[in-house]
Amino acid sequence: MAGLQCEFAFDSLETGVPVSHNQGDGVMKEKFLFSKTLAGLVCAAGLIYGHAVAAAPLPKVTMMVGGMDKQIYLPYSLAQNLGFFKKYGVDMELSTEQSGGVGAEDAMVSGQVDMAGAWYVHTIDFQQHGKAVLDIVQLSGAPGEREMCATKSGVKTPADWKGKVVGVTDLGSGTDDLTLYLAARYHLGLHDFSRVGVGAGPTLIGALEHDRIVCGMTTQPTVNAIEKMKVGYSAMDLATADGVKKWLGGYWPTAAVLARADWVKAHPVQTQAVVNAMVATMHWINTHSAAEIADHLPSDFVSNQLSTKSEYVKALAMDKGQFLPDGLMPQGGPQTVLAVEKFAGKISKPVDLDVTYTNEYAIKANALLAKEAASGN
Repeated sequence: MAGLQCEFAFDSLETGVPVSHNQGDGVMKEKFLFSKTLAGLVCAAGLIYGHAVAAAPLPKVTMMVGGMDKQIYLPYSLAQNLGFFKKYGVDMELSTEQSGGVGAEDAMVSGQVDMAGAWYVHTIDFQQHGKAVLDIVQLSGAPGEREMCATKSGVKTPADWKGKVVGVTDLGSGTDDLTLYLAARYHLGLHDFSRVGVGAGPTLIGALEHDRIVCGMTTQPTVNAIEKMKVGYSAMDLATADGVKKWLGGYWPTAAVLARADWVKAHPVQTQAVVNAMVATMHWINTHSAAEIADHLPSDFVSNQLSTKSEYVKALAMDKGQFLPDGLMPQGGPQTVLAVEKFAGKISKPVDLDVTYTNEYAIKANALLAKEAASGN
């Protein structure tokens, strides 16, 4: 395009200067040559600048997510597929946590990746070990989990776990912490019931099906598969705002973008760009239907051995309220998470919640989106 504009400029100069036969011919010719030379220099500079800008790569940022195919973690791949990372100025490389491999939060804190798509609670856990990790944007106000209990178990509350075995993803995991907290709220101690790691998906379903566990905590699409197979039912809802208020006593922020505090300080531009992209995604989720969201996710996420696309959409419509529309930490959320950690016996030192998260970048992102909306962009 710049080349065509330069060519047009030269043509204009060549055809726009009249031919004169009076004594000023020499002056006119000199002016014409000077103007043409100047136009050439300007256009050449423009071409060089334009090519430099076009060739300049976006800064690369890497993020590992704790299971991108899980419905609770859909905002990360959705942001990628909507083109928001590139729109706001970063080349994002996403990877997903592998079963039995290093956790997303551990990969981040060790420097294997720049960021982690993981639960807010890890910022508290790392602080207990002297590591400063920051939650830069909050995506969910609820765990997105449901306590699925065997069809004939009769379990209605955690009090019914007494003397039984309950499944969690892994011992020491977020689902384990939540299970311990639920039990404590119903006056069950560590010796009143047993916990066992059963993973997720087919392994959890198999544990329920073969009576290895009475209940197990999991997310969509496993929840839908359990109900479809008539293996179990949802006894406790930790996937909606009303559910977490009933069972946990308030918002329990989970899915977020975490980064080392020193990385954030050293990369403010990239940090803001990532938060801009994620907040734009949360706005998009809030203003679009479950079906529209599913249409912008990888096909194998929404249709697989556990769930058909229509079942996925139905489940997402039911649990969509877990996602926060603005990326801001919900009031009281960190305190609820800390209470769970204390019940789980994971707090041995004083905790400074104020340095575990920041709303600074999300506030700026919301202001930017409001400005874009006002201008029609």
